[in-house]
Amino acid sequence: MRMKTFLLVISLFLMSAACAGAAETKNIKFSFKSADPVVFSHEYHLKKYYNNCKICHDAIYNLKNKRRFTMAEMEKTKSCGACHSGIKAFSVATEKDCVRCHKGQPRNVNYTIKGLGLAVFSHNTHIAKTGGACKSCHNGKVITGNEKAVTMAEMEKGRTCGACHNGKKAFNVTANCDRCHQGLKPKEITFNLKGVAAATFSHAFHTQAYSCKDCHTKHFPYKAGKVKATMNDMVVKGKSCGACHNGKEAFASSGDCDKCHKGMKQGKITFKTSVGLATFSHEFHTQAYKCTDCHTKIYQYKAGAVKASMADMEKGKSCGVCHNEGKDAFSVQGDCIKCHESM
Repeated sequence: MRMKTFLLVISLFLMSAACAGAAETKNIKFSFKSADPVVFSHEYHLKKYYNNCKICHDAIYNLKNKRRFTMAEMEKTKSCGACHSGIKAFSVATEKDCVRCHKGQPRNVNYTIKGLGLAVFSHNTHIAKTGGACKSCHNGKVITGNEKAVTMAEMEKGRTCGACHNGKKAFNVTANCDRCHQGLKPKEITFNLKGVAAATFSHAFHTQAYSCKDCHTKHFPYKAGKVKATMNDMVVKGKSCGACHNGKEAFASSGDCDKCHKGMKQGKITFKTSVGLATFSHEFHTQAYKCTDCHTKIYQYKAGAVKASMADMEKGKSCGVCHNEGKDAFSVQGDCIKCHESM
C-alpha cells in the first residue's frame, strides 16, 4: 500500500513538472509591422541542448530585463547571435539564411506624413530589384532596426532611402517627390505678417516652371516655416525667395510689393520726436516713386530700423537722400511744419 502511494505521488509530481515545463517553454513570437512574426521554438532548442535552460538563461537572456535586439546587435553576438554565428549554428549574418527565421512575404511599409499624404515602401519591388538581397538595406548602416523618423534633408545626405536613392543607384530623393508620395499635391503656403498683407506662395504655380530640387533643400527644408527670412535678407542677401526673385530669373523681391502681398496698402509711419510728430505717407510717395527707390538702398523693410537725426538728414541720409535742397524734393532744412504737423 505504501509503495502504491509512493508511486502515485511520484507520478503526480512528474506530471506537474511536465505541465510546468510545457507552460514555461512555449513558442515565443516576435511581431513586426512589415513582416510575419519570427517564432522561437523552446522545444526545438531544448532538444538540441539536452534540456539545459542555463545555456541561454541567464547567460544570454536576462528574464528580469527583457528587451528587443536589432539584427545589427545579433551580428555582434548579442541575443540569438551568441550561438547563430556560423560556428555553433547558422549565422544571422548570412543572407541566404534570413528565410530560416523570417518566413512568409514581407509587407508594404506605409509612412503617413502630415500634409504630404502616404508614402509606401514596397518590399516586393525592392527585393526583386536587389535579387533578394535583404542585407542591401538591413545591414546595420542603412536600416539599423531602431531607426527614428528621418527627414528628407537627412535622406539627401545618404540616410535610409537616400543610401540608394541618390541619382546613381536609383532615382534621387530630391527630385521625384510624387514617385513615393502618391497623389502629392503641395499646398499653398500663406505667410501672415504683422502690419503687412499676407503673402502666399503657390506650389502649383511654381512647379509649372521648376522642379522640387530647385528649392528643396538648397533654399528650403521640407517643412513650412522652418526658414525665417526678412525682406532685407531676400533683397540684399539673396536668401529664401530672393534666391530666384532677383530681377534676373524672376521679378525682383524688391519690386512691386503687391505681386506677393495682394491688396497691400502701406500705412503711414509716425515718428515721435522732441519737436512733435513727423508722419511719412507711403500712399503719397508711391504715386511718384517705386518701392525700390527707397527699399533697401535707404531703408530696410522694417519701420524704425534706421535711426537718423535731422543733422544726418542734412548730410544726405534717410529722408535727406531725396529731400536735398529742392533737387528731387523740398529740403529738410525748409519748412519744418511740412513734416512736423503738430509742431
